[in-house]
Amino acid sequence: MTEAIRIGNASGFYGDRFTAFHEMVTGGPLDVITGDYLAELTMLILGRDRLKDPKLGYARTFLKQLETGLGEALDRNVTVVSNAGGLNPAGLATAIQELADKLGLHPKIAYVEGDDLLDRSEELGLGKPLTANAYLGAWGIAEALQSGADVVVTGRVTDASVIVGPAAAHHGWKRNQYDELAGAVVAGHVIECGCQATGGNFAFFHEIHDLGRPGFPIAEIHADGSSVITKHDGTGGAVTIDTVKAQLLYEITGARYAGPDVTTRLDTVELVDDGPDRIRITGAKGEPPPPEYKVSLNSVGGFRNAVDFVLTGLDLEEKADLVKRQLERALRQKPAELKWSVAWTEKADAETEEQASVLLRCTVKDPDPKVVGRAFSGAAVELALASYPGFHVTAPPDDASPYGVFTAGFVPVGEVEHVVVLPGGERRMIEPATETRELAPVEEPRLPVPLPQLVAAGRPARTLTKSVPLGRVAGARSGDKGGDANVGVWVRSETAWRWLAHALTIGLFKELLPETEPLRVTRYVLPNLWAVNFVVEGLLGEGVASQARFDPQAKAVGEWLRSRYVDVPEVLL
Repeated sequence: MTEAIRIGNASGFYGDRFTAFHEMVTGGPLDVITGDYLAELTMLILGRDRLKDPKLGYARTFLKQLETGLGEALDRNVTVVSNAGGLNPAGLATAIQELADKLGLHPKIAYVEGDDLLDRSEELGLGKPLTANAYLGAWGIAEALQSGADVVVTGRVTDASVIVGPAAAHHGWKRNQYDELAGAVVAGHVIECGCQATGGNFAFFHEIHDLGRPGFPIAEIHADGSSVITKHDGTGGAVTIDTVKAQLLYEITGARYAGPDVTTRLDTVELVDDGPDRIRITGAKGEPPPPEYKVSLNSVGGFRNAVDFVLTGLDLEEKADLVKRQLERALRQKPAELKWSVAWTEKADAETEEQASVLLRCTVKDPDPKVVGRAFSGAAVELALASYPGFHVTAPPDDASPYGVFTAGFVPVGEVEHVVVLPGGERRMIEPATETRELAPVEEPRLPVPLPQLVAAGRPARTLTKSVPLGRVAGARSGDKGGDANVGVWVRSETAWRWLAHALTIGLFKELLPETEPLRVTRYVLPNLWAVNFVVEGLLGEGVASQARFDPQAKAVGEWLRSRYVDVPEVLL
């Protein structure tokens, strides 16, 4: 049995706290420091960078972080693993070597590539996207570490792979040790988004004593795949069963969480308190991975523009109707897509003008930037002296800007060359999984026994309830998966679970969130976590870069749900 490996995360997205890398390396004991810089939107940003300069395509912030942190990491024997290579891991590895030479350091640098399928996208039936990257797994990272690398950078691997790779290398796991790998995936999923595991974006944030500057999370991963989630002593935030549970529910679908190395059964996971800021995760079960790699496809979908009209005071609906008719009549060429939306935030008899106003937004999209450029925004402003009383807009006329479209593709694992380039320059092929299993839904688990009903005069009576916001008794965490949104909802007692599992149906979910009514919604039940997860298909249109709605990544849908009033048994209040 080997000792647990202590892996800390210092980045949850491209743009996370710049000083976190140095803080994590110097803040306490670590074996490995990781960073996740890639998201669907990030790949589009890096793709546009690469169009401007083929030498780019990686997360430049990471390189700047190494200026102050690499020497400290080497001095403390902390290995660095990151997916900051983006679309150009070889270019990032070269840039790190140049930086190390400048600093007088001598790290052994390796990189993982093969995920970029752009040159073969048409051949593989993926169309003509701007970027096309397969989600690789952890074995290239593990090979690099076992060959002595101090720094490993990758392209598009799954977010958890930067944690799974070091754990697999450290413990010497084999590729068919699915339970151990699943445990590492769970730990990786918890810490990959940085401070979301230590109190950030947490439904019950008022319970976190010090949220001014939360510490970044650490996973102590043991040889059997179990782990403890914690953080450096003396840092802000908190690690609790609820902060960990919230992150477990983030951006998932059902009980099977598919990856390139293992399909993890989230319905087997158990959480227990292991002391202050320490939560132990056990019980993860794993199955062979699917026979296909998921592929992240980003394209430029066209061009968009928007104008926000400010409506104030009386007759707001009539004012909105007037300007809608006027603008649509004024446009010489109708855009491919034209949408109106209103933020109804006005107060009656308001004491300030802002409180007496609402925003009426007109958003347009078209393949031709001229159609939705100043021809559109100029037409809107030309109405200034000929429309509703109090006419004004929030910004001057502007040109159109490109927007992105994300879609997911799938290719057989044998079609992707997973390659690791070792510190000496040797290239090694990582064989694809030989044992695979098609992904299938888990049999619906048995629901808990409902709360007992009160009995009055010998007849069953309704349980006494009170109409309160759902958030009084439940937490939630929501996010995006391409054009879909997920909303995980959990409660904190077995009694509350006996109510939630039966009460929060798809029907009630749609009633509480009318925006989801016309869309397909699937509910998944996770009894071990006292949680249900809803996947709303198409809520985000063509993904975050398409800016299809007010909250394009669905980050606050869970909080919207928690604010809605439901009938809750008084015993839970």
